[in-house]
This record gives sequence, structure tokens and C-alpha cells, in this order.
Amino acid sequence: VQLQASGGGLVQAGGSLRLSCAASGIILSNYVMAWYRQAPGKEREAVATITSNSNTNYTDSVKGRFTISRDNAKSTVFLQMNSLKPEDTAVYYCNALRVLTARTIFDFWGQGTLVTVSS
Repeated sequence: VQLQASGGGLVQAGGSLRLSCAASGIILSNYVMAWYRQAPGKEREAVATITSNSNTNYTDSVKGRFTISRDNAKSTVFLQMNSLKPEDTAVYYCNALRVLTARTIFDFWGQGTLVTVSS
């Protein structure tokens, strides 16, 4: 299984970036997909999640600015990030989660893509 995240980079405050996560080795429609981020010196936090039927959830700090979406046919998940702020600077990770039972959990992570927002 591979989750290949891309689209990070350096952007000025107020700018936009679109992250992509291309999945292989799994049937994407079976998984809850999420984007996490980890800033220097901080714990990893969930930014946005999208269920198999495209219900979404966002952490408060990105609501109204970030949009998560999925294209199951292309096995890809996206994170559109608008109105970026310096505090959004972090390594962004893609996650795929499928819980069948309490003992059968499929949990995969991508390698991360760095987003740097300059002030």
C-alpha cells in the first residue's frame, strides 16, 4: 500500500495550495481518508476527514478555508487550502483508515509534504 502526497511548497500568507494524495494497493472507497499535519515542536493533528460517502469534518482552525474531497475512481484525495496563514506551516500527511472490527484495523500513512506559509 502506498499513499503518495504531493502539492506542498512555499506560499505567501493569503495564498492557496492544493494537496493531492494518490493511493495504490487499496480500494479507496472502503476507507475514511484524512489529512493530518505536524508543525515543528508540536504534535500531529487531524486537519480534515472525509468518509466513504463524502461526509467531511474539519478542525476549527481551518473551517471555511480548507476543503477536503475525494475521487474514488482516481484513488486520490485532495486538500484545497485557501487563505493560508503562517500557522498553517507544517508537514501534511495523508491517512487511510478502515475499521472492520476492534481487532481488524487498516491504517496507512503517506510520507508527508511540507507546506510553508511566509508572512
